[in-house]
Amino acid sequence: MTKKEEIYNDSWLYSLVLATLVIFLEALKKYTFEIFNVNLTYALFLLPAVYLITNYITKKYGYKKCVVSIVASALALVLFHTIISLILNSSLKLENIGGEFCGYVISQFVNLTIYTFLLNNTKINYFFTVINYLFALIINYMFYTLIYLNKVVLDNFWKGYFITLIIQTIICLIIGVLDVKIKRGKEKDA
Repeated sequence: MTKKEEIYNDSWLYSLVLATLVIFLEALKKYTFEIFNVNLTYALFLLPAVYLITNYITKKYGYKKCVVSIVASALALVLFHTIISLILNSSLKLENIGGEFCGYVISQFVNLTIYTFLLNNTKINYFFTVINYLFALIINYMFYTLIYLNKVVLDNFWKGYFITLIIQTIICLIIGVLDVKIKRGKEKDA
């Protein structure tokens, strides 16, 4: 293939989709539903899609473009919190965004590191892909809980935690099928 054939690089579009989804998830956290006397947020249904988009960017455009996308979406998260606090005339507290920011960024880079290893050193496999998604979600919740909520011993915390992971495991099983079907792009990381 010649250089002239590559006319358009749309990796920026996926970065934009990732940032938009992160902002949408943040807005969805305010809306909850109840299951087994535990309030859960609707965002739990879309959170695995964030990792699917990140893995898609990694697979199609490489590690470096994915890092740029993660940084851009993390900055969009902070910018969203800042703008909303200005609009609502409320104070912007570090603890309000610290847990979400750290949980998001750390889980994304753990996901990216493991996924890149799987891409470069193994034949991508459904089981490892789903485990990677679940591991990233667990890390996200761990940092979010420890930094934002500052506790892990709440009345219904563990019940809600496991219900959330069960729901997201089902979603990850579906997303894992999609992920394995995505073909690798032209750029391969060494």
